[in-house]
Amino acid sequence: MTTKSIDLSLEIWRQKDSKATGDFETYTLQNISTDMSFLEMLDVLNENLTREGRDPVAFDHDCREGICGMCGAVVNGIAHGPEPETTLCQLHMRHFNSGDTLVIEPFRSRAFPIMKDLITDRSALDRIIQAGGYVSVNTGGAPDGNAIPIPSTTAELAMDAASCIGCGACVASCPNGAAMLFTGAKISQLSLLSQGQPERKERAMAMVTAMDKEGFGNCTNERECEAVCPKGISIRNIAIMNREYVKASVLG
Repeated sequence: MTTKSIDLSLEIWRQKDSKATGDFETYTLQNISTDMSFLEMLDVLNENLTREGRDPVAFDHDCREGICGMCGAVVNGIAHGPEPETTLCQLHMRHFNSGDTLVIEPFRSRAFPIMKDLITDRSALDRIIQAGGYVSVNTGGAPDGNAIPIPSTTAELAMDAASCIGCGACVASCPNGAAMLFTGAKISQLSLLSQGQPERKERAMAMVTAMDKEGFGNCTNERECEAVCPKGISIRNIAIMNREYVKASVLG
């Protein structure tokens, strides 16, 4: 079977650091295999730039299997690119045509300062987790799954929320730069399970407070976050977070 190849024009955001003024630079690539992933295509570009003695494009990546949440960039205005429920590392070049121009820029948010080129500092999400996204009580050893008194529907909802990988695409796509889908997923994941009940109220208060402190915007139900989430996280988790927060702040 013959592998198809395509030629591309890339408009990539280049920026030395958070204090520098960035701009787009144009690159051309030829004979890019459609079997390549998007990150492999960037690898080819960087190999070319290195051979030419030029500074390669900095971008985040780790597992390249859609698990770690490290990779992420906006491709033609869409976080992680045009394919639904797909991380940037899982996006393949067969979804583009020869002659296409790809505009590639970093996740933009006041809470995500640019470190270099396509790399942003997303540690604000880590600090939200540190504020309460954990269970600190001693739950003992892992019991048999069939012995845990949790309805299967509740367990499925918790697992759906737990699938969030914290990539930050929801923040980058939101017109308000909100992190409510991320925070809502983490809060609802633990509020649905028995292990998360002892700290349920404190968790909701602490994580929402940390989210606001980091400078994220508020949700206005644009649903852009849900549309670009590579794990298909539902905005119903934002509703769960709001209920948890109201219960914790009003009922104490």
